[in-house]
Amino acid sequence: MENDQNNQQPALVIHSQYIKDLSLEAPMAPEIFREMNKAPEVHVDINMENRKLDDGSYEVVLIAKMDADVNQKKLFIIELSYGCVAEVNVPAEQLEPVLFIELPRLLFPFVRSTIASNLSAAGLPPMMISPIDFVALYHAKKMQEAKQANNQ
Repeated sequence: MENDQNNQQPALVIHSQYIKDLSLEAPMAPEIFREMNKAPEVHVDINMENRKLDDGSYEVVLIAKMDADVNQKKLFIIELSYGCVAEVNVPAEQLEPVLFIELPRLLFPFVRSTIASNLSAAGLPPMMISPIDFVALYHAKKMQEAKQANNQ
């Protein structure tokens, strides 16, 4: 019995993490900096993608898009696709929640930090994305899929 426990594979192993795509624009710079007399209006959109790789592992990508306006003028636009390659050893019924909840939850701090540091490097005010409820996002995705299936 003890030998069986030593031979069990971990449920989740992240083999690599990486920035897949990063874009930052400050289209109204430097003039917009003079208009920063109030807090910008910020919009954030988070999405997730995943795919099975040839070796049986999975690529999971967390996609964050964030933009801000000051006085109805664009302060910045940043888009980040941050990915990982992970080995997932869970029962089939647990696979989707791991890919859409657990792995994005592990990637999120890196996405948040990358966005904040790039905005700061661009001379923009430091902004942090608020924590994300990946469970709620997953349930919303499942509800949308069910709604689409019922409409077909």
